[in-house]
Amino acid sequence: MSVIEEPVTIRDFLPGDYDQVMYVWERTGLGGAHRGDDLHTLLHSIELGGKLLVACTPEGIIIGTSWMTYDGRRIHLHHVGVLPEHQRKGVGRRLSERSVCYAKEKNTQIKLEVHRSNQGAVALYRELGFSYLGDYDVYIMRGTQKQ
Repeated sequence: MSVIEEPVTIRDFLPGDYDQVMYVWERTGLGGAHRGDDLHTLLHSIELGGKLLVACTPEGIIIGTSWMTYDGRRIHLHHVGVLPEHQRKGVGRRLSERSVCYAKEKNTQIKLEVHRSNQGAVALYRELGFSYLGDYDVYIMRGTQKQ
């Protein structure tokens, strides 16, 4: 089955994109303000060497994202997602490829987490050269930030 590529532009995030990005993340279950993904956090992560890419239709509607944070030794790939009605059209692949290019530009490793039941994403990441890290459980503690 061949993928019909959707005509999109991949570009860097601009502060005015925030509401559309939140819409994508809420629709795809990737995040939102309730998880601490506010505009200040996004801009701060970019200042620290990260990047947030957005995929836009010719009309300027954001339909996908790839958020990369940088911890000084590797890029962490987060929130790679595409609105459901635009999935399986090459948008996620293009976002992921551009993310890998950014890690190469920074001359650093790139790491991601993906739910094992998301077989489409797992297959894509393997095709791009990612390998399974091991039998790690992932834990998080939210609510430690001052409100």
